[in-house]
Amino acid sequence: MTAERYEPSLELPPYTYVPGRTPHPKSDPRGHAYGRTDEPLEEFDPAKLEHSRDFRYAVDLFHAGYYWEAHEVWEALWHAVGRTGPTADLLKGLIKLAAAGVKVLEGIPTGVVSHARRAAELFEHAEDGGISNVGATPTRELIEAAKGIAAQPPLAADEPRGPKSVLPVVTRL
Repeated sequence: MTAERYEPSLELPPYTYVPGRTPHPKSDPRGHAYGRTDEPLEEFDPAKLEHSRDFRYAVDLFHAGYYWEAHEVWEALWHAVGRTGPTADLLKGLIKLAAAGVKVLEGIPTGVVSHARRAAELFEHAEDGGISNVGATPTRELIEAAKGIAAQPPLAADEPRGPKSVLPVVTRL
């Protein structure tokens, strides 16, 4: 499944990290980010995540099947918003959905289900807190996508190297 790139100025990594199958990007000398320091996040308006370069890049990573890498970017944004409140719930839901993608690639369906269920709950909290959409994506669609993944977890991909998405495109910006 191919999705439109939202932040094409940033390159996708040469592979997606799958624990036990590919080198850890940061701690393994063979990793694609080994020895590099993380770039600081660009300033962003939490009420307009779709305008954030980093958020857009995380969406690109997720859509291309780089779930661990998307998780890392969303986690940095989650920390930047203070880890509480509706925007933090939305970001934490995306983090959990990305973790579900990693579990698909690892072949651990119970992990897919638990992470996707938690993502749906967090998206519901974000919606209850007033976040009705992310870009062109209604929050309700994120909730339903996460519930669908939990109800019918995708099968593990044969080849763990990206880009190969195994989860649906969930965010249109």
